[in-house]
Amino acid sequence: MERILALDVGTKRTGAAISDESRTFSFPLLQFEASDPRRWVENVVALIDENDVGTLVVGMPLDSSGEPSEMGLEIRKRVALLQKSKSLPIIEWDERLTSAQAERYLIEGEVSRKKRKQVVDKVAATILLQSYLDSLQFDHAPWN
Repeated sequence: MERILALDVGTKRTGAAISDESRTFSFPLLQFEASDPRRWVENVVALIDENDVGTLVVGMPLDSSGEPSEMGLEIRKRVALLQKSKSLPIIEWDERLTSAQAERYLIEGEVSRKKRKQVVDKVAATILLQSYLDSLQFDHAPWN
Protein backbone atom coordinates (compact mmCIF):
# COMPACT_ATOMS: atom_id res chain seq x y z
CA MET A 1 0.00 0.00 0.00
CA GLU A 2 1.26 3.46 -0.80
CA ARG A 3 2.20 5.78 2.02
CA ILE A 4 0.56 9.02 3.06
CA LEU A 5 2.61 12.20 3.27
CA ALA A 6 1.49 15.07 5.49
CA LEU A 7 2.64 18.67 5.31
CA ASP A 8 2.42 21.38 7.93
CA VAL A 9 2.96 24.48 5.79
CA GLY A 10 4.19 27.67 7.37
CA THR A 11 5.32 31.00 6.00
CA LYS A 12 9.00 30.12 6.51
CA ARG A 13 9.17 26.34 6.81
CA THR A 14 7.18 23.24 5.93
CA GLY A 15 7.26 20.17 8.11
CA ALA A 16 6.72 16.74 6.58
CA ALA A 17 5.65 13.43 8.08
CA ILE A 18 5.15 10.04 6.47
CA SER A 19 2.96 7.06 7.30
CA ASP A 20 4.08 3.48 7.48
CA GLU A 21 2.91 1.18 4.67
CA SER A 22 -0.10 -0.01 6.68
CA ARG A 23 -1.20 3.61 7.13
CA THR A 24 -1.38 3.16 10.88
CA PHE A 25 1.55 5.18 12.27
CA SER A 26 2.99 8.59 11.52
CA PHE A 27 6.71 9.38 11.56
CA PRO A 28 8.50 12.73 11.31
CA LEU A 29 10.35 13.05 8.02
CA LEU A 30 11.97 16.47 7.67
CA GLN A 31 11.33 20.16 7.38
CA PHE A 32 12.42 22.50 4.62
CA GLU A 33 12.35 26.18 3.75
CA ALA A 34 9.00 27.19 2.31
CA SER A 35 9.27 30.83 1.30
CA ASP A 36 9.50 30.33 -2.50
CA PRO A 37 6.34 28.61 -3.85
CA ARG A 38 8.05 27.05 -6.90
CA ARG A 39 10.89 25.64 -4.80
CA TRP A 40 8.28 24.38 -2.33
CA VAL A 41 6.56 22.45 -5.13
CA GLU A 42 9.90 20.95 -6.22
CA ASN A 43 10.59 19.79 -2.66
CA VAL A 44 7.13 18.24 -2.27
CA VAL A 45 7.32 16.45 -5.63
CA ALA A 46 10.71 15.01 -4.61
CA LEU A 47 9.26 13.77 -1.29
CA ILE A 48 6.31 12.17 -3.08
CA ASP A 49 8.56 10.41 -5.59
CA GLU A 50 11.17 9.28 -3.05
CA ASN A 51 8.66 7.84 -0.56
CA ASP A 52 6.08 5.96 -2.68
CA VAL A 53 3.35 8.41 -1.67
CA GLY A 54 -0.20 7.82 -2.89
CA THR A 55 -2.03 10.47 -0.87
CA LEU A 56 -1.05 13.89 0.42
CA VAL A 57 -2.57 15.42 3.55
CA VAL A 58 -2.08 19.16 3.84
CA GLY A 59 -2.69 20.96 7.10
CA MET A 60 -5.33 23.62 6.60
CA PRO A 61 -5.39 26.48 9.09
CA LEU A 62 -9.00 27.41 9.73
CA ASP A 63 -10.45 30.49 11.36
CA SER A 64 -12.91 30.38 14.26
CA SER A 65 -15.84 29.86 11.87
CA GLY A 66 -14.18 26.83 10.28
CA GLU A 67 -13.27 28.56 7.02
CA PRO A 68 -9.69 28.63 5.66
CA SER A 69 -7.69 31.48 7.14
CA GLU A 70 -5.59 33.87 5.07
CA MET A 71 -2.71 31.41 5.39
CA GLY A 72 -5.09 28.63 4.32
CA LEU A 73 -5.82 30.48 1.11
CA GLU A 74 -2.07 30.81 0.46
CA ILE A 75 -1.66 27.07 1.07
CA ARG A 76 -4.40 26.38 -1.48
CA LYS A 77 -2.45 28.42 -4.06
CA ARG A 78 0.62 26.24 -3.45
CA VAL A 79 -1.45 23.08 -3.66
CA ALA A 80 -2.86 24.28 -7.01
CA LEU A 81 0.73 24.71 -8.27
CA LEU A 82 1.58 21.24 -6.98
CA GLN A 83 -1.38 19.69 -8.79
CA LYS A 84 0.05 20.94 -12.09
CA SER A 85 3.16 18.82 -11.44
CA LYS A 86 1.73 15.80 -9.64
CA SER A 87 -1.60 14.02 -9.83
CA LEU A 88 -2.60 12.40 -6.55
CA PRO A 89 -5.38 12.75 -3.99
CA ILE A 90 -4.82 15.78 -1.76
CA ILE A 91 -6.75 16.03 1.48
CA GLU A 92 -7.06 19.24 3.47
CA TRP A 93 -7.00 18.46 7.20
CA ASP A 94 -7.76 20.85 10.05
CA GLU A 95 -4.43 21.71 11.58
CA ARG A 96 -5.52 24.15 14.26
CA LEU A 97 -3.36 23.80 17.35
CA THR A 98 -0.95 21.20 15.91
CA SER A 99 2.00 23.60 16.12
CA ALA A 100 1.08 24.54 19.69
CA GLN A 101 0.73 20.87 20.60
CA ALA A 102 4.10 20.08 19.00
CA GLU A 103 5.72 22.96 20.88
CA ARG A 104 4.23 21.69 24.15
CA TYR A 105 5.50 18.13 23.53
CA LEU A 106 8.98 19.44 22.83
CA ILE A 107 8.99 21.65 25.93
CA GLU A 108 7.81 18.72 28.06
CA GLY A 109 10.64 16.70 26.52
CA GLU A 110 13.04 19.44 27.63
CA VAL A 111 14.16 20.18 24.09
CA SER A 112 16.06 23.48 23.99
CA ARG A 113 14.46 26.49 22.29
CA LYS A 114 17.07 26.38 19.49
CA LYS A 115 16.46 22.69 18.78
CA ARG A 116 12.67 23.13 19.01
CA LYS A 117 12.80 25.61 16.14
CA GLN A 118 14.64 23.02 14.05
CA VAL A 119 12.02 20.29 14.54
CA VAL A 120 8.69 21.82 15.55
CA ASP A 121 7.25 21.84 12.01
CA LYS A 122 7.95 18.17 11.33
CA VAL A 123 6.56 17.26 14.77
CA ALA A 124 3.42 19.27 13.94
CA ALA A 125 3.16 17.39 10.61
CA THR A 126 3.47 14.10 12.51
CA ILE A 127 0.61 15.08 14.85
CA LEU A 128 -1.46 16.18 11.86
CA LEU A 129 -0.88 12.92 10.02
CA GLN A 130 -1.56 10.76 13.07
CA SER A 131 -4.88 12.56 13.52
CA TYR A 132 -5.79 11.75 9.92
CA LEU A 133 -4.65 8.12 10.21
CA ASP A 134 -6.64 7.68 13.42
CA SER A 135 -9.74 8.95 11.63
CA LEU A 136 -9.25 6.27 8.96
CA GLN A 137 -9.04 3.57 11.63
CA PHE A 138 -12.14 4.94 13.35
CA ASP A 139 -14.08 4.93 10.06
CA HIS A 140 -13.33 1.20 9.73
CA ALA A 141 -14.07 0.29 13.35
CA PRO A 142 -16.47 -2.65 13.86
CA TRP A 143 -19.13 -0.44 15.48
CA ASN A 144 -19.42 1.81 12.40
